[in-house]
Amino acid sequence: MEQNFFPEHKYITRAYIFIIFMMTLTGFGQMPIFKRYYIADIPGLGWLAEFYLTHYIHYIGAILLFAIFAYCTAGYFLVGRHTFRLTGPAYVRIILLSAITLTGIFRVLKNLPDMVFSPNFTMFIDISHMVFVMIFLLAAAVFLFMKTGWLMPK
Repeated sequence: MEQNFFPEHKYITRAYIFIIFMMTLTGFGQMPIFKRYYIADIPGLGWLAEFYLTHYIHYIGAILLFAIFAYCTAGYFLVGRHTFRLTGPAYVRIILLSAITLTGIFRVLKNLPDMVFSPNFTMFIDISHMVFVMIFLLAAAVFLFMKTGWLMPK
């Protein structure tokens, strides 16, 4: 995310990476793997076994991620698109993040008391969300290794 048209682009990048890390951590915390495999028994990591805590942190992370997306999207369309263009890896990230967001929204709707989905649709949404996250993390690692950014000069 080298949005040079943002004076604070280093802070945005750091916040983005931290939020993605925390959302991944708390997302896996929604499954009981940290308790089951005694990771939560490591001093300082007990909070990972607290479902509602990881649940709320995950939701806060989603809100912050939406804010970063809105800020960067507005900045790109208002200022940056005249001097920068999105790279191929940026489009891959955008598509994967959009899929994660869409399935995440359905997961939030599923948690509302008046919303009822069929068990098969619920399982489809849950597995899709996790698969898109795993593909995104793999793609992010590949793009980090290849040192490809989001933008390139026109």
